[in-house]
This record gives sequence, structure tokens and C-alpha cells, in this order.
Amino acid sequence: MENNKSNLGLKVGLGIALVLFLGATFISFNLFNEKKETEAQLTEEKELVMKDLNNMSKQYDLAIQDNEIKNEKLAEAKERIDGLIDSLKVSETNVRSLWRYKQKYLSLQKEMDVLLEENDRLKIENELLATSLDSTKLQLEERSMFTDSLLVQNTELAEVVENASVLQTVDLKGFGVIERTSGKLIPTERARRSDKLRVCFTVAKNTLVQPGDQELYIQVIDPNNNTLGVNEQVQFDEKTLNYSLVSKFNYENANLNICEFVEPSNDDGFEKGRYMVNVFNKKDLVSTTEFTLR
Repeated sequence: MENNKSNLGLKVGLGIALVLFLGATFISFNLFNEKKETEAQLTEEKELVMKDLNNMSKQYDLAIQDNEIKNEKLAEAKERIDGLIDSLKVSETNVRSLWRYKQKYLSLQKEMDVLLEENDRLKIENELLATSLDSTKLQLEERSMFTDSLLVQNTELAEVVENASVLQTVDLKGFGVIERTSGKLIPTERARRSDKLRVCFTVAKNTLVQPGDQELYIQVIDPNNNTLGVNEQVQFDEKTLNYSLVSKFNYENANLNICEFVEPSNDDGFEKGRYMVNVFNKKDLVSTTEFTLR
């Protein structure tokens, strides 16, 4: 009788243990699945925050590109967003971290709304100012008489425009070349081997200059201070210019690369030493350089 009771108690104990084990296993399985779902949801929310931040950064890029005058506030806000994006990429994916980034995003969103609204207002004000200036300029042109103060202002403005309406050259270079019978040119630094001197430069784009036929005066001076080439003179007011050649070209309001050649003055070829190259727009010197032949 006592053995039967003992076996019954053992069976009951085993049954309870089995139920507890199965319950614990079920709970663990549910917790594992909930963890996976939570991690997936957090990863998805992290990607959404990252997407929102990238969109915000692009909005700042557009605003900065559309702004003719550099806006320091926009640039600084853009840097903060890019920094937050970099930080979010390497951050842990958990509720606390994601909540902190969401709060920062919301704060930056409010700041962006204010900055972009201010930027739009400034653009409208600048457009209105530009329209107002155009209207004022037209009225001034239609007047036949000006006050002394307006006359001084217009004279100064005319001088600025006149000085700016001049073709400029950049990347001026001079060097000797060997000319093959095939027409191929080989650069050289040796005076005796140089068949010609080559002068190359770029006429810089200037929208204030009217397109069409233009010309620049090239002056090449040898080591003996002689002007090479045609060595002719041209008079500009009280200034006389000795030039080696006139470079003529069609200007179309775009950068234009030009190369010209200067022949030796006699059959002896070129002298050894330092050569000076100057480019003049009428009487104005617009660029200069020098090179040496050995």
C-alpha cells in the first residue's frame, strides 16, 4: 500500500515538472520570437530615421546650391545632420539609442523649417531688391539731368563696368618647339634647336564682353631686350606698344584656348637666356610670364 502511494507521488511530481518544463520552453520560445520581432522593428525604424535624415541633408544641399550668397547657418545645420547620420550608422540598435536619435531628428526638423523659411524670405527680398534696382537704373537712364550726388555714383559705376568689360587671359606659357616636316611639334628648352617659340594661353570667359571678333597683342622680348616677331608699333592714346604679333579670334562668351608662334628674328635662331612674354588688351597688360632657353 505504501509503495503504491509512493509511486503515485512520484508520477504526480514528474507530471508537474513536465508541465513546468513545457511552460518554460513555451515562454522562452515566445520571448525569443518577441526579441526577433523587436530587433527587426528597431532595425526598420532605424532605417526610417536614416532615410529622414538623408532627405533633410538633401534639402539643405538644394537650399545651399540655390543661394547665391553663402548662408553660414544652412552650412552649419547641414554639417550637424551629416554628423548625426555618421553617428547613427555605427550606433547600437536599441530602444534607448533610437529614441535619442528620433529626438535629435525632431529638433533638427524644427530648426530646418525655420532656416528654410528664413532662406525663402531672404530670396524673395533679394529678388524684390534686384527688381527695384533694375527699375531704378532704367529711370536714371531716362533722365537727362542728374543731381551732383547721383552723377558721382553713376560715374563710379560706369568705371567699374568699363574695367570689368575687358578680356583676361590665364595659364600663359611660352616655350621653344622643334617643328618636324610632318608638322609635329616637340617642346624643347634648347635655344639652338628651337625652330619657333610657341605662346599659349586661355581667354577667360567674361559675360560683360560682347561676343564676336576680338584681338590681343602678344609681345615676346628676347634676352637682349629685343621685341621678336613683326616688331611693329601701335598707338593707344599717349602709349606706344611694340608687339610681336596680333592674335585674332572669335569670342563666344566661353573659355577659349589659343596658341600662337613667333619666328626667330634672323637665320641665327634664338639666343640663350630669359624670354619675357606679355599679352595686352589694347594698352592694358592682362598677363605676363617668362621662360628660359639653354
